[in-house]
Amino acid sequence: MKFSKSKIARRARMEEILDILKLEHLDARIALNYSNPFELLIATILSAQCTDARVNIVTESLFKKYKTPQDYVLIPLENLEKDIFSTGFYKNKAKNIKGAAKKLVDNFNSEVPGTMEELLTLDGVGRKTANVVLGHCFGIDGIVVDTHVSRLSNRLGFVNTTNAVKIEYELMELIPQDDWVMFTHYMIQHGRKICDAKKPLCNKCVINHLCPSADTFDKTNKEKKNK
Repeated sequence: MKFSKSKIARRARMEEILDILKLEHLDARIALNYSNPFELLIATILSAQCTDARVNIVTESLFKKYKTPQDYVLIPLENLEKDIFSTGFYKNKAKNIKGAAKKLVDNFNSEVPGTMEELLTLDGVGRKTANVVLGHCFGIDGIVVDTHVSRLSNRLGFVNTTNAVKIEYELMELIPQDDWVMFTHYMIQHGRKICDAKKPLCNKCVINHLCPSADTFDKTNKEKKNK
């Protein structure tokens, strides 16, 4: 299945996909639990290489024990490591959380800043984490590029790279700004339910007629059945 590569055609196909996914995934929303920008910052740092469900289990007790950046500065590193152990990569995450908390205390009066430039100065914060916080706490539109967004954007033929920053900027050229934040959630929902990394359910996909990869996976599945 081939589609025009012109920017006008790609934008039109993207908007058609968005219209369909908006109806298909009416319950799409951020899966992490939080009650303020600082909690979302911590939860997003913990979500790296970890499921949102596991992060929510960990933060349910974590956010009751530690409520402010100062709390995280004072907690011994070893204690924090134990608290977040089950999220994986706990040593690096604990170090980043304490480092970010200290910078919030020292440089931002213990408040999470509301700009990309300032957020990127915090330990463990890249564009993905910054866009999550800005989009859900400060009303600043941005596209969060996680594994689902990367995989689906490539399969749909909108990008041809795994570089998250390049994907973010390429998608910004194709997606209406009002849809930037929700686009990520549509991709996550669709990726989890239909467009699996190893076994995409193309025959159940509502946008397979708009996907250049659908034929490829259909043929592969048929060949496996015939063997």
